[in-house]
Amino acid sequence: MMEATSCGGVVIFRGKILLLYKNYRHKYEGWVLPKGTVEEGEDFKDTALREVKEESGADARIIKYIGKSQYTFSTPADTVMKDVHWYLMMSDNYYSKPQREEYFVDSGYYKYHEAYHLLKFSNEKQILEKAYDEYLQLKKNNLWGSRKYF
Repeated sequence: MMEATSCGGVVIFRGKILLLYKNYRHKYEGWVLPKGTVEEGEDFKDTALREVKEESGADARIIKYIGKSQYTFSTPADTVMKDVHWYLMMSDNYYSKPQREEYFVDSGYYKYHEAYHLLKFSNEKQILEKAYDEYLQLKKNNLWGSRKYF
């Protein structure tokens, strides 16, 4: 068994969530949140910001750490156990451009319920729930967008 670590973000602008659509060799892969592998010497926050930028083109800022999800998958050589560290992030606009090299063919910002139903993986749905609850709490307390969270 191999271990791997990735980091990603739940990016929100005006209450909508950024999703990416992956289509590998014309095979439906599904809607996902942006995330990617930690590079050597990189801290988790930097990985999350870099991966969001690379995969979606979105400029985002981290608001807070949301939590970790875990899953396993098989490769021809081994079984991989992956930890993904997630951050609640804020964007300043709706701009996104899917990274073609990673087989992302579409991207966009969606209302919570749309995003929830579009997401393919249950662990990402759970992270979205947690992140959106945090977002609503911050908004309710007039702290969303406040520089004290950056």
